[in-house]
Amino acid sequence: MKSFFSDNMRRKLLSFSICSLLSFSTLLQAALPVYATEAANESSAPTDYMAEQEARKLLPVQSNEIENWPTGPTVGAQGAILVEANTGTILYAKNIHEKLYPASTTKILSTLVDIENSDLDDMVTFSKNAVYSIEPGSSNMGMDVGESITMEQCLYGILVHSANEVANAAAEHVAGSIDKFVEMMNEKAAELGCTESHFMTTNGLHDENHYTTPYDLSLIAKAFFSNETLCKMSNTPYYVIPPSATQPDEIPCYTHNQMVRGKYPYEYLVGSKTGYTSAARQTLVSCAQKDGMKLICVVMKEESPEQFLDTINLFDYGFNNFHLVNIAENETTYTVNASDFFDTDNDIFGSSAPLMSIDPTAYVVIPDTIDFKDMTSSLTYDSKEDTAIATIQYSYQDVPLGKADINLEEDTKDASYTFDSDTPEEIKPEQENIIFINVAKVAAIAGGILILILLIVGSIHFFKNYNFNSRRRSYSGRADGLNFNSSRRRNHRRNKTPRYKRRDSYKDIDFR
Repeated sequence: MKSFFSDNMRRKLLSFSICSLLSFSTLLQAALPVYATEAANESSAPTDYMAEQEARKLLPVQSNEIENWPTGPTVGAQGAILVEANTGTILYAKNIHEKLYPASTTKILSTLVDIENSDLDDMVTFSKNAVYSIEPGSSNMGMDVGESITMEQCLYGILVHSANEVANAAAEHVAGSIDKFVEMMNEKAAELGCTESHFMTTNGLHDENHYTTPYDLSLIAKAFFSNETLCKMSNTPYYVIPPSATQPDEIPCYTHNQMVRGKYPYEYLVGSKTGYTSAARQTLVSCAQKDGMKLICVVMKEESPEQFLDTINLFDYGFNNFHLVNIAENETTYTVNASDFFDTDNDIFGSSAPLMSIDPTAYVVIPDTIDFKDMTSSLTYDSKEDTAIATIQYSYQDVPLGKADINLEEDTKDASYTFDSDTPEEIKPEQENIIFINVAKVAAIAGGILILILLIVGSIHFFKNYNFNSRRRSYSGRADGLNFNSSRRRNHRRNKTPRYKRRDSYKDIDFR
């Protein structure tokens, strides 16, 4: 009985100890700060997060509601966007204006500001604030106070290893302080067109006032992936910083991005940046290029490893359901086919000179479900280009698909293709789609208008003078008849009167 009691007591004590330990662990986890760490990419999400993910799959996809638009894939992300970088066409949209936490995808903005405001061979020295202002356990490269590496090595450390203290050190080098650098980040975001974002940190460590949207993040990504150096760095799986006089160790940098490391490879990937905090969940910004289309994909608040699978599915959706169309080769609305005013025939001045042309490099991205003629187009006149006199804007169901400038031609170019040519001609690749004006016909029209004006003016002058002269002759005749006798009498008196009567009388006066 004593033995049983002792064993029973021991089991109760053991159970109590285990329960106490679990409770303490739960409280400790809740009390810890939220870290920007990429290690969570390796593990699966807990059951409650998976349930939330399944619920997010039921959220509406706004682009799927567009009539005759290709149906996009179902994703477990809270927000996602797929956009063609060169035209700005949004192919897929799910809550793209919802404010969410970006986590370490913040670093595509901070590195963009870094590279635009420094040289790659600048030496960056790590301050105490840069090293110790990050939470223990968050992504770091193990740099010590006083050590120095180049800005190029910093950028690799930030984009490959997602090192938070390196983001701080680079920021201090560029702006003098982290706070001033964050101001530069917000200014840069505004410059890129972001209106729903606010950044508080250089690295994405959690802050309730540090947020962005899938749409704004895609604008930042467009600028980031337009920089070849940053693209290459973000697509690097492994990088080593060698020892130097300013730091003694060989520092290996490994990416946590499974699309770059090869677990979830994508053939057309240009670059990618991951992000994670317990509040943000998984975030991923990526770029892929194929058949002339450059697609940017942003996935926010997803669970691992679905952020990679969502991105791959969205890229495939874009490349398989949309295509590029050259505007100059297909545009017919903004030509004068029904008139002979625009022509390419030889005239008395020789070949007519091209005055304007549609930008031959401009494209629209349209879904395979529609044709070029199905789009709505409109003209705007606020182009910032010096040679552009107008811009043609294209859309479908109020979704912008691209635009093209109509440019003034500086010099006459020899081209055989015109918009209004009735006979098909072979278009050479180097030729432009040019609008011609027949100079002889312009001169003839102008001459005809001038002659008409002269005839009108001459007729008015003729009739005005004719009426006036008739009245004057009639009046003069009557006046002559009335005044003839009186004039004769005046002349008769004048002849009878001595002309020098007063002068002759002076002879009789003695002036002595």
